[in-house]
Amino acid sequence: MSDVISVLLSRNSTKAITGPGPTEAQLQQILATAMCAPDHGRLRPWRFKRIQGENIAHLADLAVKAMADEGRPLAENKEKNMREWLGRAPLVLAVGSYVDHSNDRIPQHERLLATGAAVMNILNAAHALGFGAFWSTGIGTYTDAVPEALGFDPLEYEFLGFVVIGSLQEPVAQKERPAVADHVTDWEPDLA
Repeated sequence: MSDVISVLLSRNSTKAITGPGPTEAQLQQILATAMCAPDHGRLRPWRFKRIQGENIAHLADLAVKAMADEGRPLAENKEKNMREWLGRAPLVLAVGSYVDHSNDRIPQHERLLATGAAVMNILNAAHALGFGAFWSTGIGTYTDAVPEALGFDPLEYEFLGFVVIGSLQEPVAQKERPAVADHVTDWEPDLA
């Protein structure tokens, strides 16, 4: 089995991360892999905002306030857990997919798929470099205030959450994977 396939097969999402995060050179490598995502029409719709240091705590404050203001306050234990794992996170990338209203040739769902592929490349690259990472749709993703405060105006962007990257606190146990046969079937045309 090639090294690349071994890396892909061993990737797991994990919140059990801490500092340090990737160096600037490593982060540039990780982000460069996003630019290799399949992308119909070369629209490159993915957009990322880097959040580091004390700004991560400000993001947590913003999310808690936004959820409360929008009538969906976090339970005390959920807020505590979110603040604890964000408090250990050295790097958060906010993810948006740019909606180019001047291009109606390529549907928005294809742009979302391209952005998802870019994020998958980021997750794989972080793993290949020995970091832990996960894609979170918590942290106020489905509020109005959080995406807007991050510069993702809903008229121009579809906000897709956050990628959190850091050093592994401990090795991640390999998760049980579904059987390929449960998800793949052969198609044959009906020639009758």
